[in-house]
Amino acid sequence: MNVATLRGSLFAALACVLVGGSFTANSVLGDYPYAGGQFLRYGAACLLLLPGLRLAPLRRLVPRQWARLALLAAVGMVGFNLAVLAAERSAEPAVPGVLVGCAPVVVAVLVPLLSGRRPRRAVLHGASLVAVGAFTVQGWGHTDAAGIAFSVGALAGEVGFAVLAVPVLRPLGPRLLSCTVCGIAAVESAAVGLAVDGASWLRVPDGAEAAALAWQAAVVTVIGFVCWYKGMQRIGAERATLFSGLIPVAAACTAPLVGSGTYGVAQGVGSALVGAGVALGSGALGLRRSAARVQHDAGDERGVVAHRNVAAAGQPHEPRARQDLLGADPLTAHEQPVAGAPGDRHGDLGDVVTEEHVPARLQGLAEPARVAQRQRLGDHGLR
Repeated sequence: MNVATLRGSLFAALACVLVGGSFTANSVLGDYPYAGGQFLRYGAACLLLLPGLRLAPLRRLVPRQWARLALLAAVGMVGFNLAVLAAERSAEPAVPGVLVGCAPVVVAVLVPLLSGRRPRRAVLHGASLVAVGAFTVQGWGHTDAAGIAFSVGALAGEVGFAVLAVPVLRPLGPRLLSCTVCGIAAVESAAVGLAVDGASWLRVPDGAEAAALAWQAAVVTVIGFVCWYKGMQRIGAERATLFSGLIPVAAACTAPLVGSGTYGVAQGVGSALVGAGVALGSGALGLRRSAARVQHDAGDERGVVAHRNVAAAGQPHEPRARQDLLGADPLTAHEQPVAGAPGDRHGDLGDVVTEEHVPARLQGLAEPARVAQRQRLGDHGLR
């Protein structure tokens, strides 16, 4: 596991742990108008994320991308929370929790199909373990047809929160994307509140409710959303969604602290299954990659380009048996030195080793403008 993958995994894990540990705050808001609470939460998060942001990328979005952002906010944020709330009216909380725990399996199949490739077997197996682990942690509760239907809606919202964000994550970046969808979700929540609750959709929260809303806005939404999309940016939606299995685990671990549940054998076994699934799907339990053969990972937003263990014009051959692995490897007569690393057309030279089927005259052509831009932006964690 390289540094970028490790950072992406840590970002995704932190985001899901924050969400799982937020259920205590949710219980405090049981009597507060739902839509009004979501309006305050997402509106405050948008304002917290706004200072210092460069808004220029928003002007370059086309109407289709704005429609995707509106759908992301409606399905993955407002709709997801509404579906969970509606499901719990006729079903025990474990029911939507179990179905939402199937999100890694759906994303592991859906994202590759949408990009025209086959699902990766390791990710699919890991996602299945995560789903079984989430079920083991939560169990299954009483429900009816309406509870199951709304729970399926919650599953669709969880999947949409990851899948719909993939095409707009690259042009906007994690922080600007989080800020934009929070602003859109606040407007959508206000519209839902006015339509459903009328004039009573918003009221002044009391002290406990204000603290819970502040926690949801500043920690769960601002930090959680940015970490989630940073994780997706580094390891892809398929592997990032594996970490959603940590949501019920975090909830089960924090429940005894507030006296709302216990952590027993079932929770321990389920937690172990989730951990094994995440490790398998993320590649931590997979075969180690050879330094001479780097496979292309289409789900990795940082774009590792494959190279093959063969001699080519303009490339040194692999070290021969008679030579020390750390020593110099003289070129054969038909090989020529490479002037520089080839550009990947995205301004990130560090991600490219070589490119197949590229004429030798194009090797070494970098993109100074894009490289300079990358050096300016850098990788500064939470921006």
